[in-house]
Amino acid sequence: MANIVVLVKRVPDTNARIVIADNKVDLSAVKWVISPYDEFAIETALQHREANGGSVTALTLGPAAADKVLKDAKAIGVDEIVRVWDDSWADLDSNATQSILSQSIIGLGADLVFCGKSAADTGAGSTGPGVAQRLGWASVSNVTDVTFEGGLTVTAPAENGAAIIEISGPAVISCDKGSIKVRKPNVKGIMMAKRASVNVISADAPASMVTIVSQSSPPAKAAGKKYEGPSAAQEVARLLRDEANVI
Repeated sequence: MANIVVLVKRVPDTNARIVIADNKVDLSAVKWVISPYDEFAIETALQHREANGGSVTALTLGPAAADKVLKDAKAIGVDEIVRVWDDSWADLDSNATQSILSQSIIGLGADLVFCGKSAADTGAGSTGPGVAQRLGWASVSNVTDVTFEGGLTVTAPAENGAAIIEISGPAVISCDKGSIKVRKPNVKGIMMAKRASVNVISADAPASMVTIVSQSSPPAKAAGKKYEGPSAAQEVARLLRDEANVI
């Protein structure tokens, strides 16, 4: 029976309007949610527990405001919720983040880790492989399907098709959407989550090597061009070839 840790991240809602103020993204009025790909990781971890026994712990890195996403994971069905944080941390880069998470995973005695393939805010996709490298574990990314008969078998994209991979030891599995259907919390789960306690732990954080100097919105897109009638066909073809580079 595996001791499973699933990594969850608090991110701005993907429909949120992003505002830049004083060279920084202003997130004060943004709704926060579990990163969507992490929901597939939670679902896969729960299916693993249901098939093979064990327990599932949701782990996040962040301040007290991140407790909400942990309680959302608890409402879906995880057993324990853990947050790692130190108030001295600020602007952690990927190296520091992965180091902190790796220490926490070891401290929790995990045998298996599930996470989303990438976070909705950064889209870097480095957390799963980076944590696996630090743990010395196997890493499988972009998993789209999982089966549990006779062990753990995952499907991931490969050149000219898909790879079916059997996993027999400790591993970090990064989940994509694929065929994984995320369950919804029921009333009992929601009520249990409200009463649940978050276990707060700390870790040693290496100095970040990346500093954000400023943030800005991308340049506004140029206004579109509209053409009508057969007489414009030659000009449209020229623009598609010379400006859009699509023909």
